[in-house]
Amino acid sequence: MTRSSSIFLLALSLGGCAAAHTPADFTIIPEPRSLTPGKGGFQLGPRTVLALADGTDAELARLADFWAAPLRTATGWGLPAAEGACAKGSVCLRVDADGPAEGYTLTVTGDSVVVAGHDHAGLFYGLQTLTQMLPSRPDGSAPMKLAAATISDAPRFPYRGMHLDVGRHFFGPEFVKRYIDELARYKINRFHWHLTEDQGWRIEIKAYPLLTQVGAWRKETMVEKNFDPYVGDGQPYGGYYTQDEIRDIVAYAQERFVTIVPEIEMPGHSLAALAAYPELACTPGPFEVGTRWGVFEDIYCPKEETFTFVENVLTEVMNLFPGEYIHIGGDEAPKERWQESEVAQAVIQREGLADEEALQSWFVQRIERFLNEHGRRLIGWDEILEGGLAPNATVMSWRGSDGGIEAARQGHDVVMTPTSHLYFDFYQGDPDTEPLAIGGYTPLERVYDFEPVPEELTSTEARHVLGAQGNVWTEYIGTEDHVEYMVFPRMFALSEVVWTDPEPRDFHDFARRLPWHLDRLDAQGIRYRIPDVVGLARDRLTLHDEIEVPLMAAVRGSIRYTLDGTEPGAESLRYTGPLKVRVKDRPVTVAARVVLPDGREGPVRRAAFARATPRPAALVNAALEAGLNMDLFTGRIRSAAELESRGQLVRREKVASIAIPAAVPDTVFGLRFGGYLSVPEEGVYAFRLTSDDGAVLRVGGAVVLDNDGAHRETSRVGEVALSKGLHPFDVLYFQAGGGMRLKLEMARGDEPFAPLPPDAVWRVR
Repeated sequence: MTRSSSIFLLALSLGGCAAAHTPADFTIIPEPRSLTPGKGGFQLGPRTVLALADGTDAELARLADFWAAPLRTATGWGLPAAEGACAKGSVCLRVDADGPAEGYTLTVTGDSVVVAGHDHAGLFYGLQTLTQMLPSRPDGSAPMKLAAATISDAPRFPYRGMHLDVGRHFFGPEFVKRYIDELARYKINRFHWHLTEDQGWRIEIKAYPLLTQVGAWRKETMVEKNFDPYVGDGQPYGGYYTQDEIRDIVAYAQERFVTIVPEIEMPGHSLAALAAYPELACTPGPFEVGTRWGVFEDIYCPKEETFTFVENVLTEVMNLFPGEYIHIGGDEAPKERWQESEVAQAVIQREGLADEEALQSWFVQRIERFLNEHGRRLIGWDEILEGGLAPNATVMSWRGSDGGIEAARQGHDVVMTPTSHLYFDFYQGDPDTEPLAIGGYTPLERVYDFEPVPEELTSTEARHVLGAQGNVWTEYIGTEDHVEYMVFPRMFALSEVVWTDPEPRDFHDFARRLPWHLDRLDAQGIRYRIPDVVGLARDRLTLHDEIEVPLMAAVRGSIRYTLDGTEPGAESLRYTGPLKVRVKDRPVTVAARVVLPDGREGPVRRAAFARATPRPAALVNAALEAGLNMDLFTGRIRSAAELESRGQLVRREKVASIAIPAAVPDTVFGLRFGGYLSVPEEGVYAFRLTSDDGAVLRVGGAVVLDNDGAHRETSRVGEVALSKGLHPFDVLYFQAGGGMRLKLEMARGDEPFAPLPPDAVWRVR
């Protein structure tokens, strides 16, 4: 699709000579694979009829009614449905089997609308797209105009998921249904329902009534982050879903082509179950349902009574959930109790296992065999890789991308859900101005920037990446409004990541399309986070006395701004076009926010703009060759900044690019990549440094980008003005255990980021 900066949905004029539409007239999310605008359009009104191609197809009739029912309520129009040919003035629905699964075509002309699904799911998704071509608040006061277009669409990935943790905080059946509604509207087809936790067991199991009588309730909940000293609120808390409620929710989801993936945690995160049935532990207890967040040492003991319990629970779970996958967790299972347990050690000896990690693998493989015998597949968090992966298991990679890469290389299917991009319990802005969250920082742009297929994978390995999922953990999310605030609009960005091909995805165009969708949420009373003003994502440099700063509001409202960094309000300067910011004499900090028509104010975003003098290139008299030096350090390294002062140099070697080598110590270590960067022409260059753990970029000995500290996969961006020629630079990296990730990308001006090309890095011969 050709891009445009227009904000509004359908600026149509169907009278007289019909003008050709442009892509700017459409605000569809996720963006279709192909959209060709036409001229004129179709008027949907009180005389419109629904023409069903096959009157014997009951599902076709159901989908027609499903789509028309809310319009009938909003407009009072009849919109009758009947079998018949696609006549003038009709919306025609049919299923054409020829085409990719879940795909559809949608054709709007002046005479009719034709929605043809390649299967019933595809027809459902085509109807969701058709809804997005209507006004966001239909009222029936006048015919609704649909812009003429031909759309051909199908998903990129088969697994498009959203998660909800109801173990830490419980959300009732009606909210779960509303949650599923929103997933379906944006073509998300998997709902990962996290049903059991240390802090609450939320699913009725007939064979074990104490799981809900005891395990579903905790005596109180920790207040905010008062771990030490611990502070509780003194209020009993709990809840669970009956099996009848679950059957109703499962059927509700199926009607919307959403498959529920239930999660029953094992062997860890099982304290609520142990409180109900302490005989399943390796120690005698007693136990109580968790009142604080974190990881608990008491987990299921690998004895026969435990496997009888787990298999009985899973049997009831499988009877409730017809989907192919059963999620068993497998994450954050401390091994201290197994190390001290005669039972666990006897299993290790009997089965010839290497250690407790191998014991967890044996535990998971035994559960997988049970699930496979019942026609189901096991899926678990990436910790199930440790000790050896179960033969047919699918891995959900959350601790960065490494787990997914490793699993795909072993021939296992993968769902990518890394904390770096897809944890929706992370902050969306400044923690001082946001609701309490677990930590981290995942703004809307970062979600949209996610690429599910790691570049390290071959084309064959990449086929194992089924898709991606956004996760909503609820330690610090206790209300329905707060869930919605954390999910929207980040879920919209995810929907485009998993549905639309990576090219030509464009965040600015996505932001242009957002207002229609947020207006619809307003109409439904769904809370969302007002998006940041687009255009102030990072500080910028320029070689000139003035810099142009274009801004965009991704929600209906006015942009208010200041030029001194102070907080803007409704009375501040109103943005009417690109700002001409003069930076000749001093840096300027622009602060901006959106003010909605009802007076609500969005978050403030700031960026500093400054004039820079290009750093001079180095005079290098020595002979150079392509490549870089890589130094490997070991020792008591606690940050990249300490690499050279505290680390011990082990070896130096020549490498072709900046990447973590295959042969490195498996404990703490550090790397220093050094050489010369060849800059093709004078300009401002941006660098994006992604690492797990810390990393620092220096150019000419000065720090340009600081991504230091022990952390999971995180990206930072910085800019520097450089003259044409060679510039000494180095990247310092340290690894503190866990995931390993290091990537440096470069861009000039507003160009997209890309890895440093081989001919850009040089070392002394």
